[in-house]
Amino acid sequence: MTAVRTHPQGTTPPPRLPVREKSGAREHGGALSPMLTRLAAERATGVLERERGSLYLAEGRVVHAESPLAPGLDVLLLAHGTLAPAVWQDAVGRADEEYGAARLLLDAGRVPRGALELCHLQTVYDAAYFALAPSSSPGHFHYGAGHWLGALRPVPVDVVERETLRRRELLDRLWPDPLTDGAPLRRSDAVAAPTPTARQSAVLALADGVRTAPDIARELGRQAFHTLVDARRLAAAGLLTALFPPPRTDRAAAVPGLPPRHAFARSTGTAAAEPSPGITLPRVNDPDITLLKRLRDALEAL
Repeated sequence: MTAVRTHPQGTTPPPRLPVREKSGAREHGGALSPMLTRLAAERATGVLERERGSLYLAEGRVVHAESPLAPGLDVLLLAHGTLAPAVWQDAVGRADEEYGAARLLLDAGRVPRGALELCHLQTVYDAAYFALAPSSSPGHFHYGAGHWLGALRPVPVDVVERETLRRRELLDRLWPDPLTDGAPLRRSDAVAAPTPTARQSAVLALADGVRTAPDIARELGRQAFHTLVDARRLAAAGLLTALFPPPRTDRAAAVPGLPPRHAFARSTGTAAAEPSPGITLPRVNDPDITLLKRLRDALEAL
């Protein structure tokens, strides 16, 4: 086999095209949050509050997760008629430290255990994806705090982190610009674009330049991550455009129908703080950079 020289002898070769960085967590043993790993090792019980969401632990395992960017369990159960709104509200209103809302629903036969556990697991992975995102502020752990839903099927921390990493890498392969995850989305016209699927058409119908992907997921009664996948595929096809995001607001306060997080907490009054990473990566807002990324990906695929 003959080698082909790509630059004259004695000259400096051109710089290599940039490639996607591998996940730092994958290179360092898969830990997205060192504090979460330590809490799992010590079998801690409480809630880890981070910038974009919270993870509830019981004896070192994740029993619930929530984020203002991910639809809650109520959205998944009520959107497609699995559970009546009045039944859900009744369970939430009667829940206490001994009987969480999940146990009340199961004991009353209001929902099959399999359906409830499946929807809850989807909620955990969905919210954990956002809660474990890189942040510019440290997280805090409140020992002894619990959630009004109660425990269903605990998930090991390493399983939650591994699934979060897998989702990050999938989204990066589909479309490397994360702006579509949180910015307002608007439908755009593309020449010779592929025909969208039924799921994607539902997303396009709500892309009005105001709604974000999490907003669309909540209105459709779908998981946020699945909507992020649809949005990135549509952006890659040229059918969807992410607009510059408006000034940041406290989205957590705008989520309706959620009882106080620690309504049934037995907190020790102490909280451990997670060290801040100290580095905030800038958002990629420049459309020219987005175009260069698409060219880079095309060259890498050759």
